[in-house]
Amino acid sequence: MGNSNLFGVEVKHFRSNHTLRLRNKLVSIDEPMIMAIVNATPDSFHATSRINSQLELDAVAKNCVRKNVKIIDLGAHSTRPGYEVIAAKEQIVRLKPFLSRLRSKFPELYVSVDTSLPDVARFALENGADLINDVEGGRNFPEIFDVCAEFNAPYILVHSRGNPDALHQKASYENVTADVLMELSCQIQKIKHAGVKDIILDLGFGFSKSLEENYELLKNLNIFHILNFPLLCGISRKSMIYKKLNASSELALNGTTILNTFALMRNATILRVHDIDEAQEIIKLLNIP
Repeated sequence: MGNSNLFGVEVKHFRSNHTLRLRNKLVSIDEPMIMAIVNATPDSFHATSRINSQLELDAVAKNCVRKNVKIIDLGAHSTRPGYEVIAAKEQIVRLKPFLSRLRSKFPELYVSVDTSLPDVARFALENGADLINDVEGGRNFPEIFDVCAEFNAPYILVHSRGNPDALHQKASYENVTADVLMELSCQIQKIKHAGVKDIILDLGFGFSKSLEENYELLKNLNIFHILNFPLLCGISRKSMIYKKLNASSELALNGTTILNTFALMRNATILRVHDIDEAQEIIKLLNIP
């Protein structure tokens, strides 16, 4: 687990945060955690993550409980390349039956809701969600910070650029690691100012970055511990894997496992994945305390 160097500053191997406040209790994150991706959408890029009924949700949730997965990330708006922006009202319609089901039948699972819209975040936190995962990082709808602060909910800050309908558009970076570090730092100050106490960082692999820039960020993952927040790594079956392998998302499981292993060896705190069994095996085999 090597050291990283940026502008001559050495950043050593360490994990800086050891707890998250969820449901007003401190939850240890001394060991890496798995976040299972569940999509209440008809168009998410990996079809097997989609659910269409409560029975399908039950099957996923039961497997999460069996495999000691702590968090389900429930999304009602696909951000696949070429996605269509979904209004808050429709996102809420999609989320409603699944949120109440998870909280009532699987109270041992924490529920993250993947949304950038303050109204959806409020509905989710009022109806069983525990944290908010915002792929836009509050850039377009900063009121989402106030919602999370009101409910004392952790906020997942994802790095991206662009408008809600153009998150995959290539951006220009002078130095992608330094630029992402600076932009995350600026957003952190705004989030803290709003009163949010728990922040999780996601470097936004696949959003407004080239193939090469994604891999540079992954290589430099350790550097981002300098911000003193847990790191979530969301690379599961993404194009940075299957494009490099000239394959498809359906054939990207092995590549996902390799890169998730690499991320854990650079102290990623949470792995956001489609395939929880394989992710759990990584943690067991690496035996990371």
